[in-house]
Amino acid sequence: MSKKHDAIFDDILNDLGADETPEPRGSARFLKRSNAMADQVGGQRQEKVLRLVDPATCVMWKGHNRAYDLLTAENCADLIEGLRAQGQQEFPAIVRKLNGTDAEYEVICGARRHFAVSWLRANNYPQFRYLIEERDLTDEEAFRLADIENRDREDISDYERAQDYARAVETYYGGQQKVMADRLQVSPAFLSRFLQLAKLDPRIVAAFPSIREVRELHARQLRAVMVKDDAAERVLDEADRIAGQGLTAAEVMTRLKAAGKAPRKRRANDNVYTHPLGNVAVHRQGTTTALKFSSTLPDAAIRAAVESYLKDRAKG
Repeated sequence: MSKKHDAIFDDILNDLGADETPEPRGSARFLKRSNAMADQVGGQRQEKVLRLVDPATCVMWKGHNRAYDLLTAENCADLIEGLRAQGQQEFPAIVRKLNGTDAEYEVICGARRHFAVSWLRANNYPQFRYLIEERDLTDEEAFRLADIENRDREDISDYERAQDYARAVETYYGGQQKVMADRLQVSPAFLSRFLQLAKLDPRIVAAFPSIREVRELHARQLRAVMVKDDAAERVLDEADRIAGQGLTAAEVMTRLKAAGKAPRKRRANDNVYTHPLGNVAVHRQGTTTALKFSSTLPDAAIRAAVESYLKDRAKG
């Protein structure tokens, strides 16, 4: 609210009380407390109890939608720096009480905050504590709460969300996508796209540098390619070839989509030099020779193809 609005608001309040005799201070305090208690008993007010705890007393809920083991000081750097600058955690994590286990709480929302506070405590800031708000939630309520908190955040990947949705639709909604979409207040089409992503072949997922790089759009694009002829087999074979090579997500998609296309018939004047990282085609037309290869093909593959071509030319 602006200072101008503050002044207007203060003037109104002063005018309303101008003709009244102020109550004694103690009486006013008692009246305020009485009103607050009446609101709470009447269900018009909800008190929240926040606690500062050692993060070691908390574990991630088994249904948490974030892959905690993928959190690092690098991808949580913004949060770590924010906590360090503020000197404390501003927003509480949502937890449930655990009974009969070594841990006291399970974290429903707040995995990154848990990681950041734990990291700070282990790196010269032992005074930091984990701010939590304890709630009594069913598993389905916990799922919806976590989804609402993380739905628009970019630091949770499409693939993590898709896996969470696939588990939830069976666990909480009996496999009924429409019921789940209604409960989450999302469109059936939105939910369907993420459930399709969850079905993406693990061999394709393994071709990406990380599950955090796998997008819902990737699944849609590959699904369109893989419906043709034996394209699915070619795409999966290519995924196996490039897995673990450290390609970017964009390079992975280029290779997989290219593999899904039907191979062109080789022309009489074409030679194709194969390489584990990709192929180079050499096309001769008259006195002109042209090399054709993917723009993302590494230099090593191109050099190998040129050397093979020069050897063949020397023989001829």
